[in-house]
Amino acid sequence: MDTNLLIEQAQRIVAVIEERLVSSIREDPAASQGYVTEAAEFLRVYAGEKSEFFTSLKQCLDGKHNGEYLGKLANESLTGFVRYLKAGLHEGTTPTRQAQLDTVSDILDQARLLLEQQKVHPAAPAVLIGAALEEFLRTWLENANISLGNKKPSLDSYSQLLKENDLITKQDTKDISSWGGLRNHAAHGEWDQVEDRKRINMMLEAVGLFMRRYGG
Repeated sequence: MDTNLLIEQAQRIVAVIEERLVSSIREDPAASQGYVTEAAEFLRVYAGEKSEFFTSLKQCLDGKHNGEYLGKLANESLTGFVRYLKAGLHEGTTPTRQAQLDTVSDILDQARLLLEQQKVHPAAPAVLIGAALEEFLRTWLENANISLGNKKPSLDSYSQLLKENDLITKQDTKDISSWGGLRNHAAHGEWDQVEDRKRINMMLEAVGLFMRRYGG
């Protein structure tokens, strides 16, 4: 199916579910089943059975959740897929982009190794994680042909532009701001803010998940 048509169909399902969320779904949890099933089937066919868009929704369909929760989750999965399509990530990864992704992956691996060394302060891997994230966002904008304009290169500038172009969510920008804050604490020697190794490990895992979600 043509990309524009895929986006149109996904947005159609989103609109229908949003309409039902303010009416029958809240009154009758079972009413959501048909719409959410349609969303899941759409994602299974066009995003793929192994895609995060489909698997996260299917897992919840197999569980015991109310109609309103399922409806919201279906719409989140569909809108995420739309952003994925708009970013052109479904078209495959070019050799240049793959090289860039390999670079940030290597940096995250270095951070993971440092975190495993108890003699190394967590500030060191925190800086590396921040560097990997910044490079990931910078090259993403570069490959999407989005100019910084008068903005200074920074995590906040990159995330703001990606959000303005509907490539990431508002929650993503909040997460990036939070990760950037930890990176800055580490870079400025504010050791008490980054001495919790578990917290930095959570940062590592979250950034890795973010990159896998948007990096293909």
